[in-house]
Amino acid sequence: MTLEIVRDMLGWCSVIDIGLLLCWYLFFTFAHDWMYRFHTKWFNLSVDTFDAIHYSGMALFKIGIFLFNLGPYLALRIVG
Repeated sequence: MTLEIVRDMLGWCSVIDIGLLLCWYLFFTFAHDWMYRFHTKWFNLSVDTFDAIHYSGMALFKIGIFLFNLGPYLALRIVG
């Protein structure tokens, strides 16, 4: 694999992951009550715990995008 292929792959992975994060955020924002009712069928969660789990999950996913996709992509862009 050439550096161009790896760079393109990391770029597209970043775009896809940011799209997934955006969908998660929008779904969480506009369908919060439905998501909460859906998840409380399986788990006994308070609203605060549910919000904390999703907020932490989104933060961890965003850090993963920066660390594993955007960081290497930018490094390969700088190198050449």
